[in-house]
Amino acid sequence: MASPNTFSNLGLSLIGVGHHYPPHSLKPDSLETLAKRYYPDSPAYTGIDQRASIGTPDHPLVNQEKAPSITDLNATFFKEGVPLAVRASEMALAEAGLAGPRMSQITHVVSATCTNSANPGFDHYVVKGLGMTHQVEKVLLHGIGCSGGLAALRTAANLALGHAMRGKPARILVVTLEVSTMMVRSELDSINESQDTRIGVALFSDCGSAVVLSNGIGPAAEPIYDLLGWDHRIIPDTEEDLGFDVDPVGWKVVLSPRVPKMTASQLQPTFADLMASVKLPPSYQAAADFDWAMHPGGATILSGAERVLDITPHHMRASYDTYINHGNSSSATIFSVLDRLRDADMDRLAVGGEGKPREYIIGCAFGPGISVEACVLKRNLSRTGTPPSATGLVTPPETESEASRSDAGDAEEAAATQAAAAPAAAAPPTPTTEQFISSAMNDLDVD
Repeated sequence: MASPNTFSNLGLSLIGVGHHYPPHSLKPDSLETLAKRYYPDSPAYTGIDQRASIGTPDHPLVNQEKAPSITDLNATFFKEGVPLAVRASEMALAEAGLAGPRMSQITHVVSATCTNSANPGFDHYVVKGLGMTHQVEKVLLHGIGCSGGLAALRTAANLALGHAMRGKPARILVVTLEVSTMMVRSELDSINESQDTRIGVALFSDCGSAVVLSNGIGPAAEPIYDLLGWDHRIIPDTEEDLGFDVDPVGWKVVLSPRVPKMTASQLQPTFADLMASVKLPPSYQAAADFDWAMHPGGATILSGAERVLDITPHHMRASYDTYINHGNSSSATIFSVLDRLRDADMDRLAVGGEGKPREYIIGCAFGPGISVEACVLKRNLSRTGTPPSATGLVTPPETESEASRSDAGDAEEAAATQAAAAPAAAAPPTPTTEQFISSAMNDLDVD
């Protein structure tokens, strides 16, 4: 009999994955534009290479006399954000073979966001936008920030297992949506008042993402990833270190200098407990034996994981690619990373440069609390996605910047996020590209 703390033959699979970024990309000079326009006496900030956004620096919402109210942000979230979640859901459903009339097989919808708190929640309007007319069980998670994607997947998995115990099929649509970039004026207000560096304003982006989880009962579907197990934990007495405080002009990012080191300290014990809970082949025991879908909460989160787990950027290639090219979309990011990881150009950047991705993957994300979410996935290597474009892997370069006292970490995080990343390579990776990646990370001093 299996131990109560182990997973065995769950029968859970991700059979569809989709993500959808808005059409606009905020370049490093976007914040400078708004800062000079409305806060001429404040420091100018640049972002990571580009961040997906529902609008440009000329969007009406961020060009009012004052920062938009939470009422204005709510209206924009539903008007311009919900379509992102609908489109991501359509993509996941189509890949799962559940589009059109087959959508009636969806039994549950589990959703997460930290950038809206309206009632009914955005999940109600996603279901409506999909044309889903049958009754489904819905759960909307809030207050879990960047860990929301994996927390929603964990919630969906437990619901799916509940249906399996009753001998019933479960096909669960898991949806995440974040619209963060329109809160830029609120963050710039705080910078203008305090003259402190606030990293969140240069880090967060907009995205909708979705997966479809099956419990294996009912019509067969080829898996993209099998979900083998998961882990959830809270770091004690860290409520004040990571959060998203409610404010009349939106939410205010809370990121203390302790976050990178505290999250890094949890990776080894979390990984050890995951390994103890699942039975894997002998070749998958150390952290470096796996590919990693790490939520790219910031450059120091990723580089810290490398150090404590003894892994390389190649292990987290999809995390770096997403971070550089789209930014941190909070709860929606992890499914985007999983979607990107299976693309052929990411496979060419697999560990060792041999184009041989790992069959087993560890997913991990951190959220307010501070919470730690992790899971073990088995990838179906015969199902490869289609990349949006051929890109090479780059990592955030080192820059000179001011230390952060109020957000996201420390001087290192500021250095990583205020820098413009090197342009992505247009051609498939070559040994020279591989050497560049290693050199870039070796030269990056973020601690």
